[in-house]
Amino acid sequence: MPTNPKSKGTWIHRFAIRLFTLVLAVLIFWVLGFFVDDIRSIPGPDYDSIEQNHLNKDLVSQRISLDTQIAALTRQILNQTEKQRVVGDSSRNLQQTINQLIDLQKLGLQKGIAFSETEQANFTSSLNIFLDNQKKYQELNQTVSDMLERKQALVLESEQAEQKLETQRQPARDEFNRLSERHRLELAFFQLAVLLPMLIAAAVVVIKKRSSIYIPLFLAFGGATLVKVVLVVFEYFPSKYFKYILIGSLLIVVAKLLIYFIRTIAFPKTQWLVKQYREAYERFLCPVCEYPIRIGPRRFLFWTRRTVNKIVVPGDHSVLEEAYTCPSCGCNLFEECPSCHKVRHSMLPNCSHCGTEKDVK
Repeated sequence: MPTNPKSKGTWIHRFAIRLFTLVLAVLIFWVLGFFVDDIRSIPGPDYDSIEQNHLNKDLVSQRISLDTQIAALTRQILNQTEKQRVVGDSSRNLQQTINQLIDLQKLGLQKGIAFSETEQANFTSSLNIFLDNQKKYQELNQTVSDMLERKQALVLESEQAEQKLETQRQPARDEFNRLSERHRLELAFFQLAVLLPMLIAAAVVVIKKRSSIYIPLFLAFGGATLVKVVLVVFEYFPSKYFKYILIGSLLIVVAKLLIYFIRTIAFPKTQWLVKQYREAYERFLCPVCEYPIRIGPRRFLFWTRRTVNKIVVPGDHSVLEEAYTCPSCGCNLFEECPSCHKVRHSMLPNCSHCGTEKDVK
């Protein structure tokens, strides 16, 4: 069957094709991410509504009322404490003033100087104010103490109500977790329902169109979709399940590749045969059994696939070209061209002298 050689293009074209294939794969992966994010935005179960169905409304109202009373008492205690601080500061200032007046009175008595009526009135007024402040301070102290006792009673009552509510919240949490897990599986199902058909379509197109010139487009689409599917599976399925899914997928892929290469060797296509024959001729080895082709200047040399480039070939080119058959397997390797009657490669499609094409079997 005649072969149609394909142009590989310059290195810049090959590099550009690979680069833009990668860029296209990234863009497709990006677009698929938009679809996945839109599916993720589907709202899940609401914990507050689930909790309301399980909690006793009277108990919830009681807990809210207790918290309100506790907050109000806390503010009142802070206000009374602030007043107590102001009265205490005033009492300390008055006490310092009284102490100074007493010191002055003692000094006056020692020198025989008596207090005037004005000084005596100031001393008496300061003492009365000090006593009033002390009384007020004690009253404020008692008020704060009463408030603290009431607050402690309310806190205890609130904790008891919270314990009862906590007992009722556990079934709500269990139901929320169950619904959340169900919602996660639904999201995974919707995402895979979108991605898997695209992946299957990409795989079918890649297999059927693998010889097309547009195969980089199909590979970019298939590769991006495959990566997105793997990420979705990894995100939504537990690791104990994901490892089985991953191993199962790898087993299928490896088995398919193994079968493909076995069939390629057992039933090779013409292009693969030509490539195999060309590489064998380049190393002067029989394309079938890899026995050295000892013809021309290489007639008395020995080499292998690894040492063929290290052999120094004699410069004697006086030996004429002639037909040649492999002495190991009997394959006809060189024959006379029916067009130009010169010796040509038997297992390659074109004559090296006149270019006549023949079927490669």
